[in-house]
Amino acid sequence: MSDYSLGGYDEDGTITDVTFDNLVINGELNHAETVLVSHVGFPSPVRERARAQPQVPPIREWRHAMSHDPSRISRRSVLHGAVGIAAAGAAAGVLGEKTASAAPPTFTHPGMLHNWGDINRAKARVAAGDDPWLSGWNRLTANSHSSSGWRPNPQETIVRSATGGNYGILYNDIAAAYQNALRWKVAGTRANGDTARNILNAWSDTLTYIDGDSNRYLALGIYGWQFANVAELMRGYDGFDLGRFQDMMVDVFAVWNHDFLVRHNDTCDSHYWANWDLCNMASLMAIGILTDDGARYDEAVTYFKQGLGSGAVRHAVPFLYPDVDGFDLGQWQESGRDQAHSIMGMGLMGAICEMAWNQGDDLYSYDGRRFMKAAQYVAKYNLGMTVPYTRYANCEGVTQNVISSASRGQVRPVWARLHFHYNRRLYLDDRYISAMYYDLAAPEGGGGDYGPNSGGYDELGFGTLMYAK
Repeated sequence: MSDYSLGGYDEDGTITDVTFDNLVINGELNHAETVLVSHVGFPSPVRERARAQPQVPPIREWRHAMSHDPSRISRRSVLHGAVGIAAAGAAAGVLGEKTASAAPPTFTHPGMLHNWGDINRAKARVAAGDDPWLSGWNRLTANSHSSSGWRPNPQETIVRSATGGNYGILYNDIAAAYQNALRWKVAGTRANGDTARNILNAWSDTLTYIDGDSNRYLALGIYGWQFANVAELMRGYDGFDLGRFQDMMVDVFAVWNHDFLVRHNDTCDSHYWANWDLCNMASLMAIGILTDDGARYDEAVTYFKQGLGSGAVRHAVPFLYPDVDGFDLGQWQESGRDQAHSIMGMGLMGAICEMAWNQGDDLYSYDGRRFMKAAQYVAKYNLGMTVPYTRYANCEGVTQNVISSASRGQVRPVWARLHFHYNRRLYLDDRYISAMYYDLAAPEGGGGDYGPNSGGYDELGFGTLMYAK
């Protein structure tokens, strides 16, 4: 590797990329491979139940300091000053070839699935009785998880395995925390805010380990990004112990999210389906934002663009089909498996893109809007139409020769986020995404509205309420 890309912002707020060839720092050629070793060689977390603060490579300490001290070097000064260029170049090599820091100099809060604009719009529209926001609100208040009477059931150890476990306790409590947090943010009802706070505090005071077989990595990813999003909404709430919650998210979740993306549980890189990578990427990104840790955020963004596993966007969307009935389509990696998991992938990649968007990074449009092409593909097929398909094989020789019709047409609350981004923010024709949303999904609910099994809780939901524009 001999070149680096440094993402940044111009004075007008637009994103800029600056590339350096054979970057020289302090008179020495900075080979990315040299720095990358310390990142990939980051000690795997020890399999133990007791929490242990992970060691942080020096470059992460530098990025952490930058995110906590705005008086020090910013990304804007990095772009416009020689000293800043050298410092950012050193950080660039940590996270992989050709991608440097994507994290902003100061994180936006709230800045994950929802920003202040989303919250204030929902608040004003619901108060005015306007649809579709009111219909989305009514779905929220009708869900038993949104009741201020919900009582948390924290566990010291959560187990998820192919044979079962107690992880349903966790995903139900996360759904309740999120839904109560939304009711607090939109309606200002203190009882709901107290309930969300109490759930978060109870778990951060109790949970020490996620156990099980390889399926534990699904729990670490899915519940990691969801839990962090709830905490982001409750940041600053009276009595919420944010510091303790941040510690739990790093010690129990983030170190293992990183471990999975690096080792893939000691398998070859495409052994696992896209969703396994995606949920762990989403968790790393969310925890990075929650803890103002630019290195974790950068790791997720870099993996999205250049990762080796199935969740990196070019592997998640391995085949492109231009101008199919007037629309560009992209085959989703799990399309030959079943449609439930393909639709789940729309939610996970959509969550990653939305969190990055709220921090100033446009992953929605990355690589020629590759993700949009996949979303159009998945939506079109699940609307009952035909799509092209190319035989898929992973690194283990597992093959899917035809697209799977299993779970075709399943409804999950993943489409509002995509429709209101591509169609309402960008004014693009999203014919199939739009049809999935309006014809099948709207108004979107959340955990508890889509069955009692874990699949019904894979997405936090309520996109009509929070994304309609």
